[in-house]
This record gives sequence, C-alpha cells and structure tokens, in this order.
Amino acid sequence: MSGHGAPTLTLDATTTAAPVRVAIVAASWHREVMDGLLAGARAAAADAGLPEPVVVTVPGTFELSVAAARLAPHYDALVALGVVIRGGTPHFEYVCQSATQGLTQVSVTTGVPVGFGVLTCDNEQQALDRAGLPGSSEDKGREALEAAVATALTLRLAAPQVD
Repeated sequence: MSGHGAPTLTLDATTTAAPVRVAIVAASWHREVMDGLLAGARAAAADAGLPEPVVVTVPGTFELSVAAARLAPHYDALVALGVVIRGGTPHFEYVCQSATQGLTQVSVTTGVPVGFGVLTCDNEQQALDRAGLPGSSEDKGREALEAAVATALTLRLAAPQVD
C-alpha cells in the first residue's frame, strides 16, 4: 500500500510564528475525488492554524503547472491537486510526465515548495482510495498540504528572507 513508511508531520499554530501563505491549485476532472483532495488540504490548513488557503481551479492536471508558476511569487507554499486515470492511450503518460516536470520546475526555479497531490492511478477505485473520502485509506490532499507547509517552514528557518 502506498503511504507505508510516510513521515508523520505535525503542524499546528505553535510551529507557524508567521502564517504561511498557501494557495491550492486544483484540477476540475473527477469531481468526487477532487472534492475529497481539496477538503483534506483545507482541513490540514485549518488544523495547522493557517489562514484559509486561496483556491484556484484549472480545467485539468496539465494546467496545474502554469497556474502554480503564476501564483508562486505571491505565496510561501503551493499545493497542486489533480487526478489522472490511465486509459487506453499514451495520453496518461504525457499528462503525468508534464505535470510532474512542470510542478518540479516551478518549485525549483521559484524556491516555493509545491505539495504534489496529483493522483496518477490505474483506475477510479485507486483514486477514491487516496482521496480522503469516507472509507478512503489515504488522504493525499492533506499529505500534500502538510508536505508543502513543512518544507516552507524548514526553508524559512534554514534561509530566512532578507527584506
């Protein structure tokens, strides 16, 4: 099962001396799964005592990178949420590779952590199992937000910004 061996990240108001500004970029495909991912990310932000994240919706997973690139200069952390389910054509590989490379590029070139909450699944049940819905075994929306915020806090401590 994926998720085995994952770190436990505890984020609360005491770890956020200055609020971490977070934006979530969410794709529109697979609405039920996306609703679960988005709810998990929002709940993680609330549990950490963070302000409500800004949510920007784009048509699909392919478009996450360009939206993240535009938002990165204005936020301390980004969360990218999407779902790509394998079909009978190579489209799956192209979209998954483009999203992964694009979001990595945004993070590395801007220095803004991007929590990768893009599900790349063989079928819809795998996506539902990871969506943080009732009965799901994992909550990848929560995990993506926690990872982005934890990284932003680490970078804040390691390399404080000079005004």
